[in-house]
Amino acid sequence: MGNYDQESAGSSSQTLPWIPTEDTPLLGPRKLSSHSKTFANVFIAIVGAGVLGLPYTFKKTGWLMGLLMLFSVAALTFFCMMLLVLTRRKLESLTGFSEIASFGDLGFAVCGPAGRLAVDVMLVLSQAGFCVSYLIFVATTLVNLFSRGAHRILGLAPSSFYLWGCFPFQLGLNSIPTLTHLAPLSIFADIVDVAATLVVMVQDVLIFLERRPPLRAVGSLSVFFYGLGVAVYAFEGIGMVLPLELEAKYKDKFGKALGLAMALISVMYGAFGVLGYMAYGEETRDIITTNLGTGVVSTLVQLGLGINLFFTFPLMMNPVYEVIERRLCGSRYSIWVRWSTVLVVTLVALLVPNFADFLSLVGSSVCVVLGFVLPSLFHFRAFKDELSLKGMVADVLILLVGLVIAVSGTWTALQEILASKD
Repeated sequence: MGNYDQESAGSSSQTLPWIPTEDTPLLGPRKLSSHSKTFANVFIAIVGAGVLGLPYTFKKTGWLMGLLMLFSVAALTFFCMMLLVLTRRKLESLTGFSEIASFGDLGFAVCGPAGRLAVDVMLVLSQAGFCVSYLIFVATTLVNLFSRGAHRILGLAPSSFYLWGCFPFQLGLNSIPTLTHLAPLSIFADIVDVAATLVVMVQDVLIFLERRPPLRAVGSLSVFFYGLGVAVYAFEGIGMVLPLELEAKYKDKFGKALGLAMALISVMYGAFGVLGYMAYGEETRDIITTNLGTGVVSTLVQLGLGINLFFTFPLMMNPVYEVIERRLCGSRYSIWVRWSTVLVVTLVALLVPNFADFLSLVGSSVCVVLGFVLPSLFHFRAFKDELSLKGMVADVLILLVGLVIAVSGTWTALQEILASKD
């Protein structure tokens, strides 16, 4: 459910025990991965909390428009992931070996310090954005389970009360210098996500057969970029592509494993979004699990997702700390950097009233830049002397489309957030 970075390990990493960092796949230490293990690592890297906001997004866009956007984003994301792989292979062929282990390394190799800086900034913003959405989900889930209908708790709004209640525990978890022992929790979180997704989908079918609410196939054009932002957010994991390909035993089959994983995830996401909207229609909420009621199964699903996202938070923040500590503290551990960052993330979560709106904001801004703009730019610069007209047009078109989505989607998401606060 996230990204890890080896950049900050430095030369001393050769003498230290294996420690998972930003670009380390979660299924074991650094060794060549079989085809099935590569597929599993790709699946873990991409699946995240964004799926929970898809039914609400489909309510806004209509189920047909939502599906078309989701599958289009999946195809474009896969294409851009392969652009990164091809760019690294190109540079590797020029030098005979490769020291490009991460997205940041590739940015430095292609564009120098400015390229690494661009990746670092987008990485920090995207990872922190994921963690903000986790806190919003956890707080909303706790309110739905334990404080539904309450207006104030100890003088605070219920969501604020639970966010501040999580804060000291997150300070403790994020103070751990090495998160090796938390990595299995992230794997477990993805297993729970898939299981909970299947449970929710079964309940959605039963509810739809009973209620059959009216549905829209296509929404207004005003929500087009909003839907694109959520769809881009849902396919997180662009930063894991290079390390996963580097460690694949059968590199010639990596594209097939990546494509198969993206296709499977797309179908799962599409079914989840459509069924959630079909079950509740215009009553679909920004976090679909809050539509489920208070039964035993619903409670277990919500608690499982909330607990796992709570413990995934420090893993997702780890690359943020690595980048900041590398740039500000000479790669030295700093508890004040970590605590300050957790505080900032918590304050942002307090200011954002709607889960899906925030997904759209993060997806439209930093995720689009990371997923579309930078891969096409790096590929264009690396291959500019040998690109055909078709290849050149493809790179430039993706870059321009990414910039348009970033600007328009960010503006639309900000409007939705401000409107929901009124």
